[in-house]
Amino acid sequence: MTINISSINNSHTSAAAIPGLNAAENTALSDSNSSQDRFLKLLVAQLNNQDPMNPMDNAQMTSQMAQINTVSGIQQVNETLKSMATQFTSMQVLQGSSMVGHDVLLNSNSLTRNEGIARGAIDLAGNTDAVNVEILSPGGQVLDTLKLGALTAGRHPFEWNSASYKGVGEPNFRITATLGDKAIEATPLALDKVVSVGSDNGNMSVQLKGRSAVAYDTIKAIL
Repeated sequence: MTINISSINNSHTSAAAIPGLNAAENTALSDSNSSQDRFLKLLVAQLNNQDPMNPMDNAQMTSQMAQINTVSGIQQVNETLKSMATQFTSMQVLQGSSMVGHDVLLNSNSLTRNEGIARGAIDLAGNTDAVNVEILSPGGQVLDTLKLGALTAGRHPFEWNSASYKGVGEPNFRITATLGDKAIEATPLALDKVVSVGSDNGNMSVQLKGRSAVAYDTIKAIL
């Protein structure tokens, strides 16, 4: 007779909470203790009912005891990792609070207007001899074109006077960068201001003034 470890873990018994531990820790401790208790009861029952002429092999018993220890250890490791992940997110949010009130650059081609000026930036993968930034309405109509001329590889800011823009919704922009007849890769970056930081499903999120909250990893620079 072999004790089924999965059947031990799938069954459930309740246990009293231990003061000083949170609900998750009490649940993990209860599950671990219950699994070990059920295993020992089954092992004793197995020993009491074994065939005296064909007793359980020592190696078999050792193997089963090792299994329950392994399962209990994995449960404890999983709970520890969950706790560490939660603490890491909390620390990240606490550190991220220093971003509040700062301008940031993020991966986006959507502009945010502030007092009649919309600002952004572009990341160029190589040198160029001509860079144009087309300002587009939400419907895709070209409102203006900024001719930035020849630029070197790297990050370059730009701004657009949006005082005359009376449309509904924030404008977008599109980049055209060339070196001779060759197109140069250009990444659009929008500028916005951080209003608050928080967590969403275990990940840090950043609430911006002119748009919905974004994931922290979309932030490319803090200004």
